[in-house]
Amino acid sequence: MSIESGTTEVSREPGGDQERAGFDEIHILWISEGMSCDGDTVSMTAAGQPSIEDVVLGLIPGLPKVNLYNKVLSPSLGGEDFLAPYRAAARGELTPFILVIEGSIPNQNIIEGDGYWTSFGNDPDTGEPLTLNWWIDRLAPKAWAVVTAGTCAAYGGIHAMAGNPTGSMGLSDYLGRDFRSRGGLPVVNVPGCPIQPENFMETLIWVLHHAAGSAPPPPLDHMLRPQWLFGRTVHEGCDRAAYYEQADFARDYNSPKCQVKVGCWGPVVNCNVPKRGWMAGLGGCPNVGGICIGCTMPGFPDTFMPFMDEPAGGSLSSILIKPYGAFIRRLRGITNIAVNREPKWHHNKPELTSGYAPYWRPSPARPQRGTR
Repeated sequence: MSIESGTTEVSREPGGDQERAGFDEIHILWISEGMSCDGDTVSMTAAGQPSIEDVVLGLIPGLPKVNLYNKVLSPSLGGEDFLAPYRAAARGELTPFILVIEGSIPNQNIIEGDGYWTSFGNDPDTGEPLTLNWWIDRLAPKAWAVVTAGTCAAYGGIHAMAGNPTGSMGLSDYLGRDFRSRGGLPVVNVPGCPIQPENFMETLIWVLHHAAGSAPPPPLDHMLRPQWLFGRTVHEGCDRAAYYEQADFARDYNSPKCQVKVGCWGPVVNCNVPKRGWMAGLGGCPNVGGICIGCTMPGFPDTFMPFMDEPAGGSLSSILIKPYGAFIRRLRGITNIAVNREPKWHHNKPELTSGYAPYWRPSPARPQRGTR
């Protein structure tokens, strides 16, 4: 298997004279051997705007040529054939590349004696399994960019909850918040359990445009999430938000009303799924009757458990909004009745009662133009 390095080209920043290097070819090394279920890879394959096929086939203008290595999507025979680009990158022979990590990172330091939590291939000399941590230690410093796929890789997720024996954590916890890739980027976190397909692909496209020299670095928030995707709450994009404003709450899961009283954390969770949908713009947890359990958040799942219990603060906020909501709901009901009527001039009588009086027609109620 031949491994070719991406060539470098020079691009000029739009509207300025500053030049910086960009790549016309780049590799994506995707490792899903973290503590995970591979659900993020499966979810990513559902993306349509754009799809991973569009990226790999070079159908998106301005992107470098992309060579993707992912075990679920790989056409290789597996084994050493599949591992070849990863081994080449670890030796520094495959550049540039973007490292995508799926799954949380276990703490190998807490294991006494032999053993490992998760591995990816074997050492060719000893035959011993190579841990995920071994690969991250060698690949992350050489990567042009490092991206996490899903909450497990971003913040630890399910495997990092209280009481777990693995000491699992997110990738930025493992590498340190001061980590910077070869491209000068911190870890780019795309949380979700699993990732919303277009959220991940949109972030990857931005990183690829940046690698091509045609875009600035993606703007990230303090938890290293893309700001334009996670800057708003579930509540702000929820189909049921108006019911909250009117203090009209669901009491069971069959109701179309606001689900805060039955366990929804939407008002405080950063996520755009209700607004964006899940596949082809359809779905999204509250849109289809599910409560938000905060799966995109750094404290998931511990902060949001037990699921289906009313969130902390939900009782107080719903009590405070109740008199306002009831008053507003009543006023809107009255106005709704008033505006659900046709105007009185809709009739088939001989007189015109719409108030229509053109200025060129004399009217006893209004003098002609030019007269006083």
